[in-house]
Amino acid sequence: MTKPSRTRRERASAILVILQNTYPEATCALRHDSAFQLLTATILSAQCTDRGVNAVTPELFSRYPTADDLAEANPDDVEKIIHSTGFFRAKADKILRMSQMLLEQYDGQVPCSLEELMVLPGVGRKTANVVLGEWFGVPGITTDTHVLRLSRRLGFSQHKDPPKVEQDLADLFAEESWISLSRSLIWHGRARCHARRAACGACPIAEMCPSFGEGEVDPDQAQALVRVPQL
Repeated sequence: MTKPSRTRRERASAILVILQNTYPEATCALRHDSAFQLLTATILSAQCTDRGVNAVTPELFSRYPTADDLAEANPDDVEKIIHSTGFFRAKADKILRMSQMLLEQYDGQVPCSLEELMVLPGVGRKTANVVLGEWFGVPGITTDTHVLRLSRRLGFSQHKDPPKVEQDLADLFAEESWISLSRSLIWHGRARCHARRAACGACPIAEMCPSFGEGEVDPDQAQALVRVPQL
């Protein structure tokens, strides 16, 4: 793969610095107190908002705080708790089998390597990168819907396929910035660069964005579209 030019790298780096300064509080929105809880919450976040997951995890984690507890849970009880997240039967099955595998193969502890995480039920590369980055501090790029959308709009990648976008971003940004990059893009996607109507006129990186004008450009109307990401 052809490496990005220095000019592209410099532009990308400048954009990231602005986003980091705009969202200094950017962090993972899924509430958790352990690697196991973060892993579980991330599996539940498929086809569901982080806010929707946060609405059910307090009860789930109060009853089943560890892999040991969830591995022995009654599936019907788990399904009732997570029902509002959607696809609740499939998700309950995944987090139960994930918990059981953690007990059987990892003494109930969440492993800290991409390869080991990805053999767990319900865990793909995106989920694994979330856990590695947010809990273990291992550099990784989380290609969620916001990251995919913003990567195209900002000209970081021309692809839609998550692995290809991840590779493009990995080539463009230094490894030590990957966690911050993911957080910043996600928060900017939630706050301003919305899928349907972006707040272009209230965007701090508007001058460097090749997609400026796809959203609302009037400053006042754009500002009205800005949302504060909720944890």
